[in-house]
Amino acid sequence: MKPLKHALLLILFFLIPLSFYAQTKVGGIVKDNNNQPLAYVSVYFKNSSEGIITNELGKFYLESDSKFDTLVISYIGFADKFIPLKSATNLNLNIQLEEDNTLEEMKIYVGKTSKKDNPALDILRKIWANKRKNGLYKFDQYQYSKYEKVEFDMNSIDSAFMKKRIFNGMEFIFNHVDTSSITGKTYLPIFINEKASMIYGDNIKNKKKELVKGNKNSGFENNQHIISFINDLYVDYNIYNNYIRFYDKDFVSPLSTTGINVYNYVLADSTFIGNKWCYNIVFYPRRKGELTFKGDFWVNDTTWAIKKINLAVSKGVNINWVKDIYVEQEFEVFDDSVFLLTKDHMMTDFSISKKDESKGVYGKRTTYYKDHKFNVKRPDNFYTSEVNTYDESIMARDDSFWETYRFEPLSEEEMGIYEMLDALKENKRFNSYVNAVSILSSEYIQFGNFDYGPIFSSLGFNDVEGTRFRVGGRTYFGPNDYWRLEGFLAYGIKDDKFKYGISAKYMLDKRNRFMIYAGNRRDVEQIGASLSPIVDVLGRSFASSALFASGDNSKLSNINTSTAGLEIEPVKNLKFSTSLNYKTLKTASPTFSLDYLDLTTGTIEQQLKQSEINVSVDYTPKRKYIGYGVDRIDVNYDYARLFVNYSLGVKGMLNGDFDYKKIQVFYKHPFWVGGFGRLTPIVEAGKTFGTVPLGLMSVIPGNQSYFRIENAFSQLNYYEFVTDTYVTLHLEHNFEGRLFSRIPYLRDLNLREIIGFRGAYGTVSDENKAINASNINYVAPTDKIYYEYYVGVGNIFKLIRLDFTWRGNYLENPGAHKFGAKIGFGFQF
Repeated sequence: MKPLKHALLLILFFLIPLSFYAQTKVGGIVKDNNNQPLAYVSVYFKNSSEGIITNELGKFYLESDSKFDTLVISYIGFADKFIPLKSATNLNLNIQLEEDNTLEEMKIYVGKTSKKDNPALDILRKIWANKRKNGLYKFDQYQYSKYEKVEFDMNSIDSAFMKKRIFNGMEFIFNHVDTSSITGKTYLPIFINEKASMIYGDNIKNKKKELVKGNKNSGFENNQHIISFINDLYVDYNIYNNYIRFYDKDFVSPLSTTGINVYNYVLADSTFIGNKWCYNIVFYPRRKGELTFKGDFWVNDTTWAIKKINLAVSKGVNINWVKDIYVEQEFEVFDDSVFLLTKDHMMTDFSISKKDESKGVYGKRTTYYKDHKFNVKRPDNFYTSEVNTYDESIMARDDSFWETYRFEPLSEEEMGIYEMLDALKENKRFNSYVNAVSILSSEYIQFGNFDYGPIFSSLGFNDVEGTRFRVGGRTYFGPNDYWRLEGFLAYGIKDDKFKYGISAKYMLDKRNRFMIYAGNRRDVEQIGASLSPIVDVLGRSFASSALFASGDNSKLSNINTSTAGLEIEPVKNLKFSTSLNYKTLKTASPTFSLDYLDLTTGTIEQQLKQSEINVSVDYTPKRKYIGYGVDRIDVNYDYARLFVNYSLGVKGMLNGDFDYKKIQVFYKHPFWVGGFGRLTPIVEAGKTFGTVPLGLMSVIPGNQSYFRIENAFSQLNYYEFVTDTYVTLHLEHNFEGRLFSRIPYLRDLNLREIIGFRGAYGTVSDENKAINASNINYVAPTDKIYYEYYVGVGNIFKLIRLDFTWRGNYLENPGAHKFGAKIGFGFQF
């Protein structure tokens, strides 16, 4: 699930002039002789390759910079119709086609096209056979220059919308309303971002690297949240791949080897484009509700390379906040035989509602490619070396730089977006909207260079503290701060005690992210809520608060923990850290005991003193983040993670009570299963060597809240299973609506089906059992693996997920829960 801040940034675009001079504009609806709309009809200008196909409602809009006098309407089984264009603008056309019973092809193509004796499929098979011989794949190495322009526009602008009170004092932004060349809707540009970069790739090593030369955006020059949001929205894709990833969804490509199972293909036309003879193939989905496209492509008759392709997402696909997606790609011939992508345009219509008349935001990305060079080898470390530091000069390129690196000059209206946003930055009302969104997305309220928060932690409750009040904050000069101080003060009414925490971080080397950190916290916490250690000294487990919890919440502990450590990231997303930690631990509740037997003195001890040295490795390939300072914010959650931690407890060091060694491993790797959804396996394993009390044991984490918690077992209570050696497995598969999309009526709800399994195995040594003097009876899932399984329904009202979990065994344990439901919230496409 995408974080809520992405949704809030999208809302910001709703609260915030581009004019293309078109020689010819046409639009309307195509119907059959029974006056019923015809979907997927070819509409194009005569003697050109400029065209479109009608949508599911038979509607179309087509615009060109050239002047044309005739529009052609073509559909297999019907006679071609030629519409004279009497003026430059011809909208609201009502076109009726007549059946042509003389066409033998009608028997094949009306409705679903045949998979046999279809010339379009013969061409498609030749594309499959040659796709690895075309484009960049034909060369061992490649490099090229890239210029990318991203723009956001409010669409469906009308006079009533302009008069809304929210725009009082900002009426000047409506001076540049224009009409979309793709949809024919009015729109208002509100944001533009430009990026120039060099791309290097190696097909032998399967490596790719982008070096950004410059980045510029209107009104938000240094706002990396917006830049990262844009980068996360628009990822690179290859139309030759079987699946094309848009908004974390795998769409079946019309060029896929499995395309014949989900698409209908029609050979519609053939003509010269330049000096290359090309065939035109129209494609459209066989079934509703699947992640497919409609559109057409032109393919060369000798290389079987794509010359031009147009894609539009089918109506009713299971994707949130998106009404339409349009993609146009153009290819040019290199060295008389190789077709290379030179222009890529993608437009998304973001909207809360999918009704045609609903207002929304266009997100448009146009990318140009040129100056290709091939088979230039790079050193082995070229693709692995990454620059972690933030280069401010990239964001401050002057006009002369952009005059050189823009492959297409900005229009006067596009340049006007920069001027408009500069004016908006001085507008008090606009800044109040920006501040409100910033608070909700970051959970902090900014006062100069100090942030108060997190605001959602200000109030809490548990059985020990009762109602808990918290105030806290951090220093904040920007997302690239090289030092930070953070702290909090909390008070519980029931236990009548103050708690506090303070931490500091400082980056010594920007390139390798070499940092030192230290902190101290005295607090009340639910330990045993996770197996892998929490690195942040101020991090408090979700289970420590019981505002939304069921069952007993009294097994809380008083902790006093201090840490000091070093951290370095020599290679991007590969982090090494080491720390010295000291912690005292004792029960915070009269009904819960952490007591243990001291074998040296033979006495029962109520407080544990822990001195520990930690060494860890954290590898997160393909992780994306915001900022280059001491704190970074993840913007994607689909990356793999391998975390290995080694802890050495030293008795006598800082008054530590125990000698022990602990090794822990965490591995998570989400991956897509051939367009059939996403599978997420998570494995955790660990072992403690030495005799330790309950406070140092590995507790299989339970979940007594009403909410989903990753890596916690929904049907386990706190401390139900205690181990010193453990292995856990979590498996979850999200079908992303693939099954529900086949069921009439249910498909209209756009729900997502989920299944999952959790299992745990563990043991406890006799030595550890012997010193246990707590009121927790050590039970480990040794004789049989504990397991639970669940089914979930996601995307309820686009924000809610509901899981239903069944406990598989150990039903004889005291207080065992056989069945339960958990709820989750999150923004997702």
